[in-house]
Amino acid sequence: MAEEIVNKVANSGLININLEDYYSKGQRFHLDIEPWLYEGLILREKDFRQSLKGHDWSIYKEAFVSVNCSADAIIPQWAYMLIGTLLQDHAAKVIIGESEVLEAQIMEENISKIDMSQFQDKRVIIKGCGDLPIPSQAYLSFAAKLKPFAKSIMFGEACSMVPIYKNKS
Repeated sequence: MAEEIVNKVANSGLININLEDYYSKGQRFHLDIEPWLYEGLILREKDFRQSLKGHDWSIYKEAFVSVNCSADAIIPQWAYMLIGTLLQDHAAKVIIGESEVLEAQIMEENISKIDMSQFQDKRVIIKGCGDLPIPSQAYLSFAAKLKPFAKSIMFGEACSMVPIYKNKS
């Protein structure tokens, strides 16, 4: 007679958290304004405004958009403000910076909405790998917000977890 297989992880009381569960779905765009600069270096207001007027902003519908300039040019603040106002009617979120900054801000907002009291005195494992680009900052933010509640925080998988924090009380 075969022995019954027991799932020790399921019976351990560990709570597995996958930050991918807090990842906002939606298209991501990176908008580089360098092509709208004169000779790729100088922002001429009239030409810049004309370029913006001819751009199809509707492609950013409900998308998350990061805006920056890849050229080594001085871009006045009003240029980003203007682009932001044009994107505001279409995009779900707009930031100035690289795509990585956008992802970090989206995750930060999502983590801030989590009621951590559900993890009071629990042993929590934060899953470390997956299919979506979860920024390192999200792991740091989640652990910091979780610490006052959790009995312990670990990182990785149940079979190979790394201890991060243990409540001494």
